[in-house]
Amino acid sequence: MTVCFLHIADIHLGYDHYNNPERTKDFFFSLEDVIRRYALEPAVDFVLIAGDLFEHRDIKPSTLNQAEIVLKRLKEQGIPVLAIEGNHDNRPFGVKTSWLKYLEGKGWLYLLEPEADNDGNIILHPWHEHKGAYCDLPCGVRVIGTTWYASQAARVLPRLATAITALPKDVDTQILLLHHGLEGQIARYEGALRYSEVLPLHHAGIDYLALGHIHKNYSLEGWIFNPGSLEANNMGEYDIPRGAYFVTVEGGEIKAELVQDYRQRPHVGLEIAVKADETPQQVRDWILNRVEAAQIDPQERVMLDVKVTGELGFPAHELDQRRLQAQLDQMTGALVTRITVNACQRLLSGDPTLNRSMPRRELERRVFEDLIASHASYRSQSQELAELCLTLKEMQQSGSPVEAMYELAEAQLLAAHPKNP
Repeated sequence: MTVCFLHIADIHLGYDHYNNPERTKDFFFSLEDVIRRYALEPAVDFVLIAGDLFEHRDIKPSTLNQAEIVLKRLKEQGIPVLAIEGNHDNRPFGVKTSWLKYLEGKGWLYLLEPEADNDGNIILHPWHEHKGAYCDLPCGVRVIGTTWYASQAARVLPRLATAITALPKDVDTQILLLHHGLEGQIARYEGALRYSEVLPLHHAGIDYLALGHIHKNYSLEGWIFNPGSLEANNMGEYDIPRGAYFVTVEGGEIKAELVQDYRQRPHVGLEIAVKADETPQQVRDWILNRVEAAQIDPQERVMLDVKVTGELGFPAHELDQRRLQAQLDQMTGALVTRITVNACQRLLSGDPTLNRSMPRRELERRVFEDLIASHASYRSQSQELAELCLTLKEMQQSGSPVEAMYELAEAQLLAAHPKNP
């Protein structure tokens, strides 16, 4: 007998980043389309949601309606949905209800939750009358749920493995839903589980560990699977693999295929390297030309991510990112445009002859010269302007009238740029 199921996680319905209603709808459209393509046509035996169906614990009516639209279609075709809470939609300690619990009460899904006794031992009850930790499905698969364990996960898993070992051995395949990440998959993730900490679950009889939480797709050792988020939550996530797992189980062999060809907001990422001798206008023109060459269809309403790298010959604020973003929006029709300046600003030339043993005036002149030369627009006049700065400083210290200082500055600048007073 061949069993087919869909494993999804981190759907984040109600996601409201970028303050854009169209962006919030994207997360519903992704869920709706992946369910249509890979759960309904043709029908799978069941669907797994490994946490974070919602972005927030408190959701808007429209977000609840989105969930019910999709879950209703699955129920009408007799496809059970088995879910657990994630860190975004879990109930705070001591709270008895949640929107996932509400959906369970309406019969839209099975919310699988283990219990614990006074000694902290995990208790796995079979599903009965709207509560339980596991379901034995007619297709010969047992699905076991967990709660959001946060930093306690490593301590809880040995007890969970003990409880799984004690379950009846009357099914062909056992699946465990766990909303947690494994070590080494993404940087700067504290509390990730080591492989050695989840391995006892495999020894206890888990054939498929259905993970969520980390938005990047990964799998390990043929039994651990994390699909990643359905839709990218930020610009950086467009660069990582993610999607949904369409899984078949036949003769004890598990085949998990990552599917990604469902509706997602299109993304265009451009990295533009600049040089220190370019003026702000030249850099802006270069960016506009590169984006124009990308031939972005305004009808697609893409997410546009422009990264400026290399070396700037001027302070970053002179790029006038707000104006540039408005120009890019008009040119591309992008839904969201992000400009990130990762270019370093060249402030000092690193001249090896510059040292503290120089006469103070010479040292100050060289520093002024290097600072002025860091602005591409003034680099050719850096020596003259550095001398002017020193003279103005000395005049100010000696108490010269401000008018005299302005007259000197005006005269020298006119001499440097006679055609542009």
